[in-house]
Amino acid sequence: MSDETPAPPPVAREVFSGDAWPLAEAYARMLAGPAVVRGLLGPREVPRVWDRHLLNCAVVAEAVPRDVTLVDVGSGAGLPGMVLAIVRPDITVTLLEPLLRRVVFLEECAEELKLGNVEVVRGRAEELAGKRSFDVAVARAVAPLERLLTWSMPLLHEGGELLAMKGERAAAELGEAESQLRACGVQRAELVAVGHGKVEPPATLVRVVAGRPPERGRRDPRRRRKR
Repeated sequence: MSDETPAPPPVAREVFSGDAWPLAEAYARMLAGPAVVRGLLGPREVPRVWDRHLLNCAVVAEAVPRDVTLVDVGSGAGLPGMVLAIVRPDITVTLLEPLLRRVVFLEECAEELKLGNVEVVRGRAEELAGKRSFDVAVARAVAPLERLLTWSMPLLHEGGELLAMKGERAAAELGEAESQLRACGVQRAELVAVGHGKVEPPATLVRVVAGRPPERGRRDPRRRRKR
């Protein structure tokens, strides 16, 4: 491991078990090196690359069902999507990112780690809506929940789930997004804590189960009047 990469805590071996361990080590080196050089991760984050980033993202896998398609909205440096692809080879991960320099980094990581369950797509969620649909959407530090709902819900199958990493602001954002939750016709929204005994504090997710999108289930009465 390079001098710039901090030593992993003992629990990392438990979280990244088996074949995932060398991949996690290699990805940690990429985050601590090229990601910092290219401005994708702040230098002050390097000492916390394991605790705050890799482990915090890896425990999200506890909330992800088996054998699903997953999209990481605004993937950035690959957090949490790349990490989930490492710890969960059973899932297919799409890293969705609009900025070219981040896309190049993500492609290099996927190639270096030989992750056959990862694809990198340059674009925004709005551009992919109606063209692709997924079982699960994840997002970390992308946007307030209210805005994230408008981006992610059109990417999900009915019954699909958004897992938004929100930390201590989770409950507040869930309350602030109440009207948007209704507008999106979601089935259910709740707080979920993952990573007990592995990360401190446990990671808090907002889990939103997609309902039938309003545009599929309803007609605009104004259009009927014009006919």
